[in-house]
Amino acid sequence: MPSTKSPPSPRLSAAERREQLLDATRAVVSERGFHAVSIEAVSREAGVTRPIVYGHFGDLSGLLEALVDREEARARSQLAEVLPGPLADGDPDETLLAALDAYLRAVRAEPHTWRLVLMPQEGAPQLLRDRIARGRAKVIAQLVESITPGLGPGRESPDPELTALTFSALSDEAARLLLTQPRRFPVERIVDHARWLLQRLAG
Repeated sequence: MPSTKSPPSPRLSAAERREQLLDATRAVVSERGFHAVSIEAVSREAGVTRPIVYGHFGDLSGLLEALVDREEARARSQLAEVLPGPLADGDPDETLLAALDAYLRAVRAEPHTWRLVLMPQEGAPQLLRDRIARGRAKVIAQLVESITPGLGPGRESPDPELTALTFSALSDEAARLLLTQPRRFPVERIVDHARWLLQRLAG
């Protein structure tokens, strides 16, 4: 009678194992918060022994730093694709709305990453908070550059920095609504309301 035992799963490469362990760490953070992260908790989540985790990251600090590095890189890569260019190059309103739509869809596609960025839990390492602040400053600087020419004739901002900060705050709050109440606040509802706001701004 032929054996019904499943064949052994293929061994993971070092890079694949590292990603698996970081995914497990992120899962622990998402479910129980940073205070619950330990080498033991991550090894249990990943279904491996503690020495494997130590072998890849050295210690808990190294593991958390690697998680922050990876999630920051993912968020930065997504933002680079969605942030608007100079608004004078086309229809300013549609450029902003397209950027908002793309941003929200990126958040929806990678909710665990964006929860870390937009809603860091109590106990989050200072490194994460520092990276979030640095990333936000870069986003604001690019938005200022985009907004400075104005939103069309007669719609030049008297304070592009405050305008950029306002747009950024509204976009991030919309993303938080999408993360916490996706059925109540889908992308389409948020973008439609943003279009209404821009139309009112245009007079």
